[in-house]
Amino acid sequence: MSSARVGCLLLPGFSLGTLAGVIDPLAQAAALQPGRMPEPVMLSLDGRPVRAGAGAWVVCTELRAAPPLQLAMVVSDLPWHEQDPLGPAVLQWLREQAAAGACLGGVGTGAAWLAEAGLLQGHRATLHWPHLAALAERHPGVVLSQQRFEIDRQRLSSAGGEAARDLMIAWLGHHHGDRLAQELAAHAGLPGPRPADERQRVPGSGRGGAGSAKLAEALALMEANLSEPLPTEDIARLVGVSRRHLERLFRQHLDALPSRWYLGLRLERAQALLRQTPQSILQIGLACGFASGPHFSNAYRAHFGRTPRDERGLRAQAWREAAATEPAPGNAARDERSA
Repeated sequence: MSSARVGCLLLPGFSLGTLAGVIDPLAQAAALQPGRMPEPVMLSLDGRPVRAGAGAWVVCTELRAAPPLQLAMVVSDLPWHEQDPLGPAVLQWLREQAAAGACLGGVGTGAAWLAEAGLLQGHRATLHWPHLAALAERHPGVVLSQQRFEIDRQRLSSAGGEAARDLMIAWLGHHHGDRLAQELAAHAGLPGPRPADERQRVPGSGRGGAGSAKLAEALALMEANLSEPLPTEDIARLVGVSRRHLERLFRQHLDALPSRWYLGLRLERAQALLRQTPQSILQIGLACGFASGPHFSNAYRAHFGRTPRDERGLRAQAWREAAATEPAPGNAARDERSA
């Protein structure tokens, strides 16, 4: 039996699909090569079961009782700022694992915890796309991408679900050979292991890109310049078309003018920052290219039907409701026994 272990630290609200993406390739690899593959260990901070976002409870080993790990993986689906009370213990554990020489990983939003621990500086990383903007704002030293997964030296990261599965297939293939990776991909119904450079599917970002390379270039320029918006004339010049031609492409493929689409991108980033970071409303407005608080507030209300302050209030309300529905420890224990 292999002595190698993959520790999966489960944080409340994690996705069962993402966890399955991590452990299913490990289980299949163990079936293909018995005794040679690392075994998964489910971990929690206190050893109690952890509740997934879908409501199921998963029995865990206490963090401090875990065996030595080859790979320490954070499995998380919620924004990390919504789990502040867990922060110090999680960050300390990650730093200890790094000092012990373990490979570190994060799936879903797990990479954000590695960044918070200061363990992603200068590394390529990714996480579920709605949280990319907030992490980029908070940790500019992390080289973030929109790819499905990243493997950079001793750091692994991916979005959730199938991307976590693709990450683990690639990681196992790196350590145990391409043939194993091919077999794992075939078991998952894939023609072969998925490459790391396949981008996450972001709603709206792919529309029209396939129909026009120039439109795709314009969209990429907009996404790269949210804090200091470029005039439409400059975007057209940079992609090598006239302003009129660029506007025609946007109307044809996106049913919007470039300026309106650009404004929507900036406001969507602002919404992500309002929901996922503690930055002030004014700071967020400036970071998204709005020259003043009133300008930001008016544009936000026109787009979403509520003000930035209202958005923050909705986040606080969601936290209170989540806390109110958290079961008592005794209930968790009963659920575990009845599982």
